[in-house]
Amino acid sequence: MRIREVRFEELPLLQDIERAAGRCFRDIGMPEIADDEPLPLDELARYQQEGSAWAAVNEADTPVAYLIADQVDGNLHIEQVSVHPDSGRQGIGRLLLDHLAERAATHNVPALTLTTFADVPWNAPYYRRCGFQPLDDNLLSPGLQNIRAREAAHGLDRWTRLFMYRAV
Repeated sequence: MRIREVRFEELPLLQDIERAAGRCFRDIGMPEIADDEPLPLDELARYQQEGSAWAAVNEADTPVAYLIADQVDGNLHIEQVSVHPDSGRQGIGRLLLDHLAERAATHNVPALTLTTFADVPWNAPYYRRCGFQPLDDNLLSPGLQNIRAREAAHGLDRWTRLFMYRAV
């Protein structure tokens, strides 16, 4: 599996990957998450133009997974990582996370951060296995506090959310 920057013409495919990956939330009683629309194309385009969107591609050079990240308070914050279910359970998500960690190390960025559902098996427990640790809410930087407020405004605080970090 190769990781490369996302191309502009692939942005609709990223939305399709996120929709497909989100369907499994329906099976655990979170249909609101399954039905949540992915980021709009203009937002995805911003990540792509900034060089902050990476895809894991198959042999045909077609994305099967992607990751987008923002710089937040000196760290790289993972805004979204999605793997198409047809390519799941092959370590592709971990490859994307490791790719971002390598980029962070190259640019002297000290850590990766993310938010996730605490009680969803392929969320917080998965990220723990990938080297992320829970971040105490009392230690949230201003940028992470803004992310928490944005997620709450979107209704994500209905479920237990967790900030996590991975030192680089």
